[in-house]
Amino acid sequence: MPNLGKMPTTDKNVLFVSMTNAANGAENVLFMAASAIGAPMMFAKKVNSGGLDIPSEQSSCYASSNSLFVGFFKLIKLLKPYRKGFILISTHPYLNAYLGFLRRTGYIKSQLIVRECTSVFTRFTGLKKMSYKLAYYLGYPGVDLVVCQTSLMRYQFLQHISFIPNQKVIVQENPVNLKLINTKAKLPLNDPDTTANYICAAGRLIPEKGFSVLIHAFSCIEKQYPTLKLLILGEGGGRAELIRLIETLGLTDRVILKGRVDNPIPYFKRARICVLSSIKEGFPNVLLEMMSVNPSVVATLCAGGIEAIPGVLKVKPDSVNELVIGIRKALDKNIVGSSLITKQYLHNRTPPIFINSLLKSLSTVNNL
Repeated sequence: MPNLGKMPTTDKNVLFVSMTNAANGAENVLFMAASAIGAPMMFAKKVNSGGLDIPSEQSSCYASSNSLFVGFFKLIKLLKPYRKGFILISTHPYLNAYLGFLRRTGYIKSQLIVRECTSVFTRFTGLKKMSYKLAYYLGYPGVDLVVCQTSLMRYQFLQHISFIPNQKVIVQENPVNLKLINTKAKLPLNDPDTTANYICAAGRLIPEKGFSVLIHAFSCIEKQYPTLKLLILGEGGGRAELIRLIETLGLTDRVILKGRVDNPIPYFKRARICVLSSIKEGFPNVLLEMMSVNPSVVATLCAGGIEAIPGVLKVKPDSVNELVIGIRKALDKNIVGSSLITKQYLHNRTPPIFINSLLKSLSTVNNL
């Protein structure tokens, strides 16, 4: 059982701080980086289910098991041993701003690196967008280094946040843990839905992931490929709406919502093709996982940087027709093994490279 409110002692001078331990993209990035250098992790809230698979030897603690509000308040006490002489690394604008504000007040004197998990100014509108703007204004002046996942994200950030010097905002691509992925890919997959040909997609069941577009695209090709299924891995608030769409299109036996899957990698590996159907993303880490084990991947241009990724069939986002064309091309191609250029691309994005690059960038900024 992980510690709740007590952090094991460590001689590492880096601490990773996360909103929750949910096994989502942003949290996984921090977990990969922390594991790469054996650094401790701190979470504002512990989720009840679907959390990161943190090994017992990984130092970790949780401020709260009830709510983020309580967790943020209790973080103040938990951070006390790390107020000076550390490098704090966090992700998510609200948490980043909170830590930045604590630094502005002088409570935190350690250096602070924050990672942008999405382009909030293009993704959100109304009151939520205003709340993010306020958070940036209050906390980000206390930040030492801002890490964006893509050049587009950096451009959008600087367009809206004028009080952060350009040299403090860098681009660092998300890491991918190939060793762990290859290990997970070898684990058994006892699922009768995977005995037939299938297309695989994965992500939270929310509109931004574009699963309704993907289901409509599948409905356009399902008669051409009568033995093919579509498996969607993940859970979320949009499940009921997607079920209604599947029933309306008469695809109940062909499109399967698998729910949350602890290990999606074997599903990706065995799929006829993998599809990333997102409409808008910061950067989809699941794309890297798919590429790691399956040579046939279709991805929408839902984030900056995807256009430069080798070995992926790319289509415009939020377009049924574009996705149909891409899926048909991928299904009709006879691909055996991923290309050397794709493998090299992935090997250049390992967790050690990621964290070492961040620390080097921080040192460079400090010396300016």
